[in-house]
Order: sequence, then structure tokens, then C-alpha cells
Amino acid sequence: MTVQQIIAEALKEDIGHGDHSSLLAVGADEKGEAQLIAKENGIIAGIVIGTQVFKHVNKNLTVEALMQDGTAVQNGDVVMRVKGEIRAILAAERLVLNFMQRMSGIATITNRYCKLLEGTHARLLDTRKTTPNLRLLEKMAVRIGGGFNHRMGLYDMIMLKDNHIDFAGGIENAIKKTHEYKTLHHLVIPVEIETRSLSEVEKVVQLGGVDRIMFDNFSVEDVRKGVELVNGSFETEASGNINEQTIRAYAETGVDFISAGALTHSVKSLDISLLAVKINSNIS
Repeated sequence: MTVQQIIAEALKEDIGHGDHSSLLAVGADEKGEAQLIAKENGIIAGIVIGTQVFKHVNKNLTVEALMQDGTAVQNGDVVMRVKGEIRAILAAERLVLNFMQRMSGIATITNRYCKLLEGTHARLLDTRKTTPNLRLLEKMAVRIGGGFNHRMGLYDMIMLKDNHIDFAGGIENAIKKTHEYKTLHHLVIPVEIETRSLSEVEKVVQLGGVDRIMFDNFSVEDVRKGVELVNGSFETEASGNINEQTIRAYAETGVDFISAGALTHSVKSLDISLLAVKINSNIS
């Protein structure tokens, strides 16, 4: 799903057969101006998306972005101004806020996690624990916050998780079937395998045939031992119940990547408001 498709479907869901509140309150030709204002400190994200929403509702709206995505904002900062038909501004208001509040919340927590990794080798990854149909925007927000995207979906990486391995009949069979499948379908995509113990890490190191080994729900000490076992032969990733209190310790093990579902699945939106500043003026 493209950004434009996401916006179109979201507007259809919200407006339906008409924004009756605005239709009754404001004349068709009345114009005005509104400001998008940050109500708390954080990292702003979704300015580009918000602009597209306004333009989708009415291409004649004038949108002035006063800062860029990824900028640190404080309570009271004016992020954006929009001028034009008031009905159009009001029709777009909630969707602009919904997108930007959520994206800014994701960018803010991602930025906090990234700062905790400074000076280490580790890079922060998101996961597929995203809101259905909004993954594109949520993963965009992770990048704005300084993180990196893991796979976008089931199609751009083979990731052998615990259930795949068990249903395939074990690690050896899972890796064997992976290469048979890639050959048959002429696939050129990376392969990651999840491990649940150090003995499984040892087995994967012996077998090879993957690009990255994930240490799933390992303690910090076991991740350190896992990194030593791999010894640079494959990329490594730590995942599972990693939070702001523990991420630094995991990063200091020397692991290449740390993935955190919390970046998207339970994030708090950043408080942002859209406030009218000029009404019924001669704004062109």
C-alpha cells in the first residue's frame, strides 16, 4: 500500500459522505489559517505526510513547514502553518494529527533508544509489530528517529522463527528447505534464523547457510557468549523484552543489531494540536 492509498482510505473512513459539522458552521468560500503546535517535547515526524493529507483534501491549500522531520521540538513550538479554505483545513485536521502524533511518538522513543546505543557497534531495528495498514508510515517514523528498518514484511527476508523450525523438523531441515526453496524460486533475499539457546547457536554456526543469527530472549550474558561463538561469521541480532533499562547492556555485548517491538506496538503518541489563528480573513 502506497502513502497516497493510505491517505485516501483514511480520509474515506473519516469523512464518509460529508463533514457535516464544518459544512454547517463555515461558508464554502471562507478562508483562514491554522497552526500545528507541539504540546510536549519530542522528535517531530510526519510533516511530509501531513502536508500530503492537506493537499489531498484540497490542492489549493498553502502548507508552510517551519521545521523538518526529525527536528527536536518543545512544548509551544509551531511546526506548520496551513492557509486556505477553512472547510478543507477542518476536514484534514484529525487525520493530519493522527498520523503526525503517532509518527512523532515513534520517532521520539526511537531517538531515545538510539542515544542509549551511542558509542557501541549496535544498530537499532524495528519489527513487524505495527498497526495494520500503517506499517509504511510507522517504519518511516523509525527511520526519522534514527533507527533502521528490519524486514518490511514476509516477502523481503526469509526469517526462520521457532515455529518454522519446529514445523520443518529442526534447524538442519529448516536451513536445507530454505536453500531448496530459494533455488527453486530464484530468490535472492537474506536469511535470518532465530535461536533459543547457546546450543542452537553452536548448531547454526556449524551448519552455516544463513546471513544472520538472532538470539531470542537471551540474557545479556548469553548474548555475549553467542557473539563469541559466532565470532564474526554471521550478523547477529538480539531480540525479546529489551527496553530502555537494558538496551545499553545488550549493545555492549558486541551484537550487530538490537530489535525492539516497543518502538511501534505500544508507543505513546506525541501531543500536537491544530489551532485556528485567522478566520474569515482575506487570505488568498
